Amino acid sequence: MTQTGKSVFGYLKDTSAAVQESYLDLGFGRYGAIWTNAKDHVRYEKLEGHTFSWYARGGQGVFRVDGDKREGRPGAFCIFPQGQTSEWDITGPLEMMHLYLPSDELRRCYSEMLDRDGQLLDLADVTYADAGDLARAFAEMLVATRTGQSLRAEEAMTELVAGVLKDQRFHGLSVQPLRGGLSGRVRRQLTDYIEANLDQVIRLQDLAAIAGLSEFHLQRAFKQTCGVSPHSFASHRRVERAKLQIRQGAPLIQVSDACGFSSQSHFTRSFKAGTGVTPAAYRKAVA
Repeated sequence: MTQTGKSVFGYLKDTSAAVQESYLDLGFGRYGAIWTNAKDHVRYEKLEGHTFSWYARGGQGVFRVDGDKREGRPGAFCIFPQGQTSEWDITGPLEMMHLYLPSDELRRCYSEMLDRDGQLLDLADVTYADAGDLARAFAEMLVATRTGQSLRAEEAMTELVAGVLKDQRFHGLSVQPLRGGLSGRVRRQLTDYIEANLDQVIRLQDLAAIAGLSEFHLQRAFKQTCGVSPHSFASHRRVERAKLQIRQGAPLIQVSDACGFSSQSHFTRSFKAGTGVTPAAYRKAVA
């Protein structure tokens, strides 16, 4: 069966051969899932989003037909980058841990973690690499996904993404010329301003003034460089600050005000959209 323009998750949901054992929403379009399979032939075309895949059990008898036909194995690591086309034969049992990430989310992480223009990220197409130090984070994510522990899964996800982005085997610098975007100096000025004003209303016109651009061009340039819009970037930072303050024991009403949410309901909606759980559930998990 062939699917076009879907994520790996979207495809596997539609096939009867793969069985989804567990699923966990991690917010901002990120999620983890555990799959089992035993006999299948699959072809993905122009996949949407990125997938990090780890063979927790089995994998022998799984071959990438369009590649060098190496065989899978327990502990093997694959990357399905956005836009990838690949074809696989599955002739033996396996259990896989998958982490799904929207392309703009990974560019945001790349920009934040490596202090680089997000347009430079060129994620590699990886088949059966040695997971190395990533194996521990994958194992953590598998347990957390299976048991519904959102905080534990999010911590493992952060470690995984950082590990992939810091390992030159898994990505390179895009050879495509940069189009538009922000200089490193202006990007840092904008992100520093957002960070310093999370408890306030952040206006596009103020960001545009800092960058010396029109509001329209500021939006486009910010998304090109940071992977997400200014609004989405601020939402990420507000949720991260809220998580920190909740872990420090601050009352939820105080957290909502300190992080710039317009109301308790806005806080709850935004926090759940960014973490997969409500602020109250998060507080209980970290207590």
